[in-house]
Amino acid sequence: MEFALPPVRLALVFLPFVIPICIWVAWSDMKFMKIPNKAVLAMAALWPLLGWIALPLHLWLWGFALLAIVLVAGFLANIVGLFGAGDAKFAAAMAPVFVGGDIRLIAALYAACSLAAFAAHRAMKHIPAFRAATPDWKSWTSKKFPMGLALAGMLLFYLLAAFLPKG
Repeated sequence: MEFALPPVRLALVFLPFVIPICIWVAWSDMKFMKIPNKAVLAMAALWPLLGWIALPLHLWLWGFALLAIVLVAGFLANIVGLFGAGDAKFAAAMAPVFVGGDIRLIAALYAACSLAAFAAHRAMKHIPAFRAATPDWKSWTSKKFPMGLALAGMLLFYLLAAFLPKG
C-alpha cells in the first residue's frame, strides 16, 4: 500500500519558512514547556500568505476551514487534559498544510513522530553530556511531554516526504 505524497510545490513554498518555525517551537517547548504565541502566529500567517501559491484555490480555501476545525478540536482536547493550549494552537496553525493530504500518511506520521519524539526526549534526558548542555530545560523534570517537539517533526517530515521518489 502506497501513500499519496504531498505536492512538491507545497514543500518548496513552505519549507524555507516552516523549518525555522519548527525549530523554534520544538526548542521552546522543551526548554520552557510552552509554545510561544508568536511562533503560532508566524505559522498561522504562512497559510494566507503562501498557501494560494502552493495549492489550487479550492484547497487553499479549505485550509482555513481545517484550521478552524483543528482549533476547536484542540481546545476541546485541552479542556479534557489531552493537550496543552499551545499544542492545540500550533496544531491548528499547521493544519492547513495537510489539506488534501493522504489521511493514512498524516495519521502514520502523527503516530510515528509522537512515539519517536517521546522516546528520543526520554532517552536524551538520561545522557549526562546532553543533560549538562541543557540543564535549565523544564521538560527534563516535567511530568508532561513537550508535544511541540512531535508536532514540529510531523510537519517537517510531511513536507520532506514530497521529495521521496514516487512509484
